[in-house]
Amino acid sequence: MPPRPRHPDHEFSTTLAHGLALLQCFRVGEPMLGNAELAARTGLSRATISRLTYTLAARGLLLYDQQYRRYRLGPTALSLGYPLLAGLRVRQVARPRMRALADEVGGSVSLGMRDRLQMVYVETSRGHDAVAFRPDIGAALPMLSTAMGRAWLARAGAEARAPVLEALRAGEPELWERCAGAVAQACDDLAALGFCRSRGDWQRDVHAVAVPMRAETDGEILVFNCGVPALRMTPRKLEREMGPKLARLVAAVEADLEQNLGQDLERRHGG
Repeated sequence: MPPRPRHPDHEFSTTLAHGLALLQCFRVGEPMLGNAELAARTGLSRATISRLTYTLAARGLLLYDQQYRRYRLGPTALSLGYPLLAGLRVRQVARPRMRALADEVGGSVSLGMRDRLQMVYVETSRGHDAVAFRPDIGAALPMLSTAMGRAWLARAGAEARAPVLEALRAGEPELWERCAGAVAQACDDLAALGFCRSRGDWQRDVHAVAVPMRAETDGEILVFNCGVPALRMTPRKLEREMGPKLARLVAAVEADLEQNLGQDLERRHGG
């Protein structure tokens, strides 16, 4: 294997980057991977992979399964994300409203944020009988083909959107070819309707709408979405019911957050 080029930034830790890349190899449906598979997915040598898996296992980020001779993510990997989730107050504020809307439309209502070229759920509520579409916290979904991803792109603005679109064009050429035109439509939809749409573009049996929050949270754009199984869709349900109701939910959550912030300030100043 030819030597890997050095990173142009001397402050960049290549070893740390390799370790993180290794952890990101684990996916839903593939919870256990061996050193050979990790080497193939990362492009790193077997010797480097062995050192990384040994170190990550020693720190609790990986666990070695003796029976299958493979690694899986350890509990320490899960605990790393908890401070981020716990710090998102919007999750607790929005949860009752999300649950009510999920029951009302017979689907799922979720909250997500961007992770590089994908969106990740940080909160979700399922309708009491929604069995066909079951998102969960931590699940990732693509940007171009989903209402949530399109809403992020529409809300981000041209300057922040441009490098993400370029990376999507280079990294996901087939998806780009199929869905690139949806970005302009999403911008138009957000301006005209107040929400973005996806009619089975990601999962054929799920139709969804999404609404981004107006204010950023710690520099991040958070997006709410609402997905309903196609078999429960009626004509214009997306535009006449799901979209407007989700937009009202987001507005109500934003008002709740502002009220809570005001109450916190009063308490701090002894009001």
